[in-house]
Amino acid sequence: MATVSALRRTAIVAGVFYLATEITSIPALLLYRPVLRDGNYIAGANADNRLLFGGFLELLLVVACVGSAVTLYPVVKRQNHSIALGYVCGRVLESAIIIVGAVSVLVAVTLRQDLAGTADAGNPAVAAIERSLVAIHDWTFLLGPSWVLGFNSFLLAYLVYRAGLVPRAIAVLGMSGGTLVTLSATAMLFGVYGQSVHTVLALPVFAWEVSFALWLIVKGFKPSAITAISSSGVEEHIPLQNL
Repeated sequence: MATVSALRRTAIVAGVFYLATEITSIPALLLYRPVLRDGNYIAGANADNRLLFGGFLELLLVVACVGSAVTLYPVVKRQNHSIALGYVCGRVLESAIIIVGAVSVLVAVTLRQDLAGTADAGNPAVAAIERSLVAIHDWTFLLGPSWVLGFNSFLLAYLVYRAGLVPRAIAVLGMSGGTLVTLSATAMLFGVYGQSVHTVLALPVFAWEVSFALWLIVKGFKPSAITAISSSGVEEHIPLQNL
């Protein structure tokens, strides 16, 4: 029963981490609006604290991404060690890309602070630099929290599906949503359509993350069975109580 309690705590922590990725990522994008959407930020009015708080939220997002992977790894590696390790590496890669995007926005804050009240603030070269920083963030958002995230979602959903850790409907939603968002990001990469279409196609993976997080927090891993790897390397299904 001690193992059951430990797995229950693991499920809660992983669920909190996964829910935190949504709680931090969406507000961060809204806080970045003065740079990403309004334009002319460097020569405009002060919005530094708003953007700095957005950068802080993205740091928390990175912690949540890595934390969720590290927390789930000891459980899902029992199903397939290689895929579980790939999932952890994918989450680290996703986090690194997110950091690059956050830095691009914070660089704009530094430029605005350095050039505030000077004639250089309205220089066309400065405006070009700002557009470049916005472009860097947009590309990192497409490659990290879209393309790589979809790939990571598929890997984790496949592992929990095989292990029966959550209801199959949630796992299938993760596999299909992950595949869809990665394909959609690839289509955007080649200019097939714009952000509005991609946002709609990303809704299933958003639903997967929220439903998966809430299930882990409220219910935990399904107690009927959990997959383990025997010392001989052969997969076997054994009752959770016997782990």
